[in-house]
Amino acid sequence: MEIDVTRSLIIIAICTACTFLERALPFVVFRGREVPPVVRYLGTVLPMAIMATLVIYCIRDIRFTAPGTCLPYLIGIAVTALAHLWKRNSLLSIALGTAVYMVMVQTVFA
Repeated sequence: MEIDVTRSLIIIAICTACTFLERALPFVVFRGREVPPVVRYLGTVLPMAIMATLVIYCIRDIRFTAPGTCLPYLIGIAVTALAHLWKRNSLLSIALGTAVYMVMVQTVFA
């Protein structure tokens, strides 16, 4: 099924609105009130849980018996972890790990 430009723009607008709402809604809901402890707890725990889930998702099909296929993954994960321990910046860690992985796959292990 081909998607025309109008339908694509509608999809992008809906995704934009949903993203904006999920980011702005907590500020609207908790305006003038203290954030409940359970919400504060989830705010501290969920980012690492999501990162762990993404790591498991990314390495689920790796065959560790073939070094050419598993080394780029392991090096990318190590770079991501070390960058995060160093700078404590998730965006930087993910970007650096992804970049190292892509360079490894495209050049070293091509």
